[in-house]
Amino acid sequence: MRRARKQSGGAEAGVRGESASAPVKSANIRVGPAGWSYADWVGYAYPSRKPKGFHEATYLAEFFDTIEINTSFYNPIQPDHARLWVERVSANRNFVFTAKMWQKFTHDPSPSGEDEKQVRAGFDVLREEGKLGAVLLQFPFSFHRTSETTRYLDGMLKRFADYPLVVEVRHATWNVPEVFELLRERGVGFCNIDQPVIGRSIEPSAQVTAPVGYVRLHGRRYDTWFNDEATVPSFERYNYLYSEEELRPWAARAADIADAARDVFVITNNHYQAKGVVNALQLISMLKESKVKVPEPLRIQYPELEKIAREEPKEPRLF
Repeated sequence: MRRARKQSGGAEAGVRGESASAPVKSANIRVGPAGWSYADWVGYAYPSRKPKGFHEATYLAEFFDTIEINTSFYNPIQPDHARLWVERVSANRNFVFTAKMWQKFTHDPSPSGEDEKQVRAGFDVLREEGKLGAVLLQFPFSFHRTSETTRYLDGMLKRFADYPLVVEVRHATWNVPEVFELLRERGVGFCNIDQPVIGRSIEPSAQVTAPVGYVRLHGRRYDTWFNDEATVPSFERYNYLYSEEELRPWAARAADIADAARDVFVITNNHYQAKGVVNALQLISMLKESKVKVPEPLRIQYPELEKIAREEPKEPRLF
């Protein structure tokens, strides 16, 4: 990690100032969770009794310089919501959102011109405010590389070329030089993912194909990753806490990506009971090689955070 921080890496990106996770000199590495609206985070990431005026994004921006917007996958972002979110995180001058593309463009590829208009309305607000770090095109495992799907992907890259795009594919058929060359030609980032490697699942990597570098950690629940049984809750796919030993290779990959990219986003998607928040804080500590600010409820639920917590606990511990 020291090597990454010592290199200059060219022009600085982002706004300097008070920051939750100070950018390394070779790039602006921002680490944060995927989403913020989870009922099971109450009493974990968030206080059990929320004070008046509490907003999850404002609270998380005290600890992180990015959050990946997940609601945009299910429905386009409403412009007024985007403006509110920008205001909510304004205290952290280094904060930048990333956002997932609406699933109509990635999982049900029959979008209309009106669909595109709705998607752009929210993204444009974030971009105009300087708060749109990347738009993630997340394709499912079933999206295999064929001549037809490659043409569709290229059409999407052209269609939204004015945004800082990142592509996430999960099937190993996309792990070929011509795909990375296409992304480089279009100036589009590649999403390096950690997922259960089952069959032809794409494996961990540290690819850089554009000024924006991207990492997503989904957890390693091999038993539930492809399980669609009604008796298994959907959150179980992401109910996984990475160990420090599992995170260190990803911290090293992020530092390597930072040597070649201008801006790097590391997103933890193992969201159940705020496990992704825990792992994001651990990654920041590894990258900064220092202690970090930790949410008080989280350090109670996850005692392993004590050794990286910058401040003393607010309440005395009995152990």
